[in-house]
Amino acid sequence: MTAARQNHDDRMRRVLDHIDQHLDADLDLEALSRIAAFSKYHFHRQFTATFGLSVHRYVQLARMKRASHQLAAADAQSVTDIAMDAGYDAPDAFARAFRQRLGQSPSSFRKSPEWELWLAAFGPFDNARNKLMQITFGTEDVTIRDVPPTPVAVLEHRGDRTLIAETRGRLMAWSKAAGLSAGSSPTYMVFRSERQPANPADYSMDLCVETDLPIAANEQMVRAGVIPGGRCAVLRYPGNTNNLEPAALYLYRDWLPASGEEARDFPIYCRRQLALIPQVEAHEVVVELFLPLK
Repeated sequence: MTAARQNHDDRMRRVLDHIDQHLDADLDLEALSRIAAFSKYHFHRQFTATFGLSVHRYVQLARMKRASHQLAAADAQSVTDIAMDAGYDAPDAFARAFRQRLGQSPSSFRKSPEWELWLAAFGPFDNARNKLMQITFGTEDVTIRDVPPTPVAVLEHRGDRTLIAETRGRLMAWSKAAGLSAGSSPTYMVFRSERQPANPADYSMDLCVETDLPIAANEQMVRAGVIPGGRCAVLRYPGNTNNLEPAALYLYRDWLPASGEEARDFPIYCRRQLALIPQVEAHEVVVELFLPLK
């Protein structure tokens, strides 16, 4: 990376850090352009070009994400106070925006959060941050475990990745009807193809939820399956992400060649355990990436 590009990225990271620490402040374009030391006449386009979101949209999502944490907390504030913190003048306007973004009203989310919808809702925000706030991995982040066989309910996704949300929604509907809780039933994704095949129709992934319940024929086309046991290299990704490609690349490019290990004949997969409130401060998820080994 050139010194000029490094300087640009450092200035943009400074803006994200400032937003994180001053969500209650006036985060207008002029204020943030001063933090970045860029011209206010160009900063909004520079920000959008770098992160794929406008400054306004990014700040809006950051405040909405904090609001979801506040709603989920054991000592939660009132909805009115949370709405004001998020920059809304009235609870009704906040409730409409919250429902539009997360598919639940604030009161419904507080009572029973749909964490899978939450993950999808903030995917654009997390993808924007990941453009510059990359996590670096080292050998100390990888452990080798003997993993037992895991019974799961499986819903296959075959074809265009843009339709994964629809497949996920079908699995969520089945899980809810089966009485499975997102907080206590880990979910898995088994990646059976590359992330972006030349032909989008060739994309292949299994979405799974851990359960040993018998599975009858159903309209969602969910079936019983097993993720096989065995030795696995496990890389823990700290926090929420919908893009594990950098972690997978680290395992294949750096860790595996240096380890002397060989990959087993089963695809790489991830396990997502939704955080049980209030066990973690930020109510984030924990994602573990499993590379099966011989």
